[in-house]
Amino acid sequence: MLPNILNLPEYRVLQVDDSGPDYHIRAETIAPPAACIHCCGADMVRYGHREQLIHDLPIHGKRVGISIDTRRYRCKDCRKTFYEPLPAVDEKRRMTTRLVNWLGEHSARKTFAQLAEETGVSNMTVKAVFNDHSAKLGAALKIETPQFMGIDEIHLIRRPRAVFTNTKGCLVIEMLDNRDKKSVVRYLSGLPDRERIRCVTIDMWRPYRDAVREVLPDAGVVVDKFHVLKMANAALDQMRKSLGAAMTARQRRTLMKDRKLLLMRPKDLRPEAALMLSGWLRNLPELEAAYNIKEAFYALYDAGSKEEALHLQGQWENSLAPETKTAYQPLITAFHNWRDEILAYFDWGLTNACAESANNLIRVANRMGRGYSFEVLRSRIFLTNHAGHKKKRLYARPKPVEMDNRYSLAVCEPSRSTEEAVGEISVGVDISTLLRLAEDGLL
Repeated sequence: MLPNILNLPEYRVLQVDDSGPDYHIRAETIAPPAACIHCCGADMVRYGHREQLIHDLPIHGKRVGISIDTRRYRCKDCRKTFYEPLPAVDEKRRMTTRLVNWLGEHSARKTFAQLAEETGVSNMTVKAVFNDHSAKLGAALKIETPQFMGIDEIHLIRRPRAVFTNTKGCLVIEMLDNRDKKSVVRYLSGLPDRERIRCVTIDMWRPYRDAVREVLPDAGVVVDKFHVLKMANAALDQMRKSLGAAMTARQRRTLMKDRKLLLMRPKDLRPEAALMLSGWLRNLPELEAAYNIKEAFYALYDAGSKEEALHLQGQWENSLAPETKTAYQPLITAFHNWRDEILAYFDWGLTNACAESANNLIRVANRMGRGYSFEVLRSRIFLTNHAGHKKKRLYARPKPVEMDNRYSLAVCEPSRSTEEAVGEISVGVDISTLLRLAEDGLL
């Protein structure tokens, strides 16, 4: 008798051919079916057979194909025919259950073409297994709705995608295929306990604001201050370029190399960098004026209240010279259009710095897996690497016990010691853990 090279106790190995690049194994089931699959009757007779090719896990680096002589039966009770069920074989595909599980676990870390080549199945089959595996993991994973949410976007695979974060915990909670209002509304509407959300931090993208106002009318909306300050930096950089037209080519190149000094706050400059910046500002009065305007706008966020910030903004805008105002006009327009959301920063003190860090890590994951679809990339971040999820215990309170009383009903409030732990819930994917996984090549 041949040894059971398959390590499947439900099958008897009849023949093994390993002379070529693959293993070809003939096998049959050991035990016949006990009952009819239609009526559960036990009176059955053999009614032919057919040969089925089933793919299995590679052995010794070779692909494995199992030819199973599947027997056909006819039930004497219901007169129907059926083929014997094949144990350890996936019901939807011609492959073993262990191969399906293996493909599901590896399909988010290897290319579909690579897995198809290793196992002998088609690319479309690997993709279908990946979709089923991701859906299963997604259904089992529950993420808690945060009190403070951030919404930003990242450009991946030629399209902007919306990224949602837990702002306070600096955790990523979701990434959508699109960033339009319809997609954001659908996601926010489907959140469990969405009334928990107290504030949402966004950039100046109108569909985000409209979606939040529609679904979360009681939540605060804050425009991320770094997006506002980025516009001030862009205006200063535009003036730098215009001043460079009157310089020599060498001066333009040197100033371009030192442009980051103009965008930094004076308190963040090292002594040698501060000395270099002061040299540029002394020799270029127009550049010094533009730099001071940028710094004056930055000072708005140092104000103690929104009223003070609004007063400072008015003074800042009125102080702009006509030639300077042209460069800063996009920032002025944005401030007037988004004034309430920009000033809401002084009520909540929230930024989208967490979302920006998450975007950088998502870009790393994208570079590590060129050619992946958005669904695969999302799975690698949210579903495959469960070590990245920061979880907490989920408790279920027992039903209140009502005490019958002649005059009233007294409800006993259970304490935490009487609560029952029913599982875990994720509060999001920790960005520092994602970074470690990316550095280790596991993302």
